Amino acid sequence: MAVVETERHGQILVVRMNRPERLNALNHEMRTELAETWIEFRESKELEVAIFTGTGRGFCAGEDMKESLADGAPGGRRPAKEDPFMSGALEKPVIAAINGFAMGGGFMLVEGTDLRVAVREAVFEVSEAKRWLLGGYNHGHIANLPYSVAMEMALGFRFSAQRFYEIGFINRVVEADELIPTALEMAAHLLTLPPASRVNTVHMMRQMRPSIAPDMARLAGALHDHGAKSDLMESRAAFSEKRAPDFKGWDNPEDRYRLPTLDTPPK
Repeated sequence: MAVVETERHGQILVVRMNRPERLNALNHEMRTELAETWIEFRESKELEVAIFTGTGRGFCAGEDMKESLADGAPGGRRPAKEDPFMSGALEKPVIAAINGFAMGGGFMLVEGTDLRVAVREAVFEVSEAKRWLLGGYNHGHIANLPYSVAMEMALGFRFSAQRFYEIGFINRVVEADELIPTALEMAAHLLTLPPASRVNTVHMMRQMRPSIAPDMARLAGALHDHGAKSDLMESRAAFSEKRAPDFKGWDNPEDRYRLPTLDTPPK
């Protein structure tokens, strides 16, 4: 069974993550198939709009922790081919049809889309901070949500679809049986626009969207170098053993008073 399924509706491609038993968690196989799917979508002369969704109760639960723990590769092994969706290299619009949980890296996938429809039961969470992975440093919500809301996300609070709709992060909240039809209606509207207008408008809007990812990545690296690496290992062990973690704090207590800045060199 393919872990990524696709179906065509004329010029519209529906891309469906298909690991429902794992809430569509991202393992190496899924990352590889997604990269190949987005490359085919980008290069197609017939397909103009994509709808990105999942099977079952989850849109995407983020990194498959079981695989990354087994491989010893935090963040998961990357596919051999560059994923144009993840790198922001798609010129065509993508609509998220969020069918359930969007957690961690799954929330980052939602952030990479242009329009978003969610079922009422959808739940959103950035869970990295709970595992000492610095919630938010590689997520666009730091730049694209109000500061206090972004802080909530980074610190691991959960959000409902309705609250995100009220904030303006979600375009539509619908019942489960209306999810794909609503996304298809939005895609059909995009296809009524002049092709050059559609492509150029999406490109322009993406370019104007705030982004501080490079600086945040630099700061995150410095923080990891001055942090509690033993807590990171404890968090992963606790997840694997299905128990509550026993965090100790800073490896060097003095680091608590020497929080790094963007200019702090790695140790």
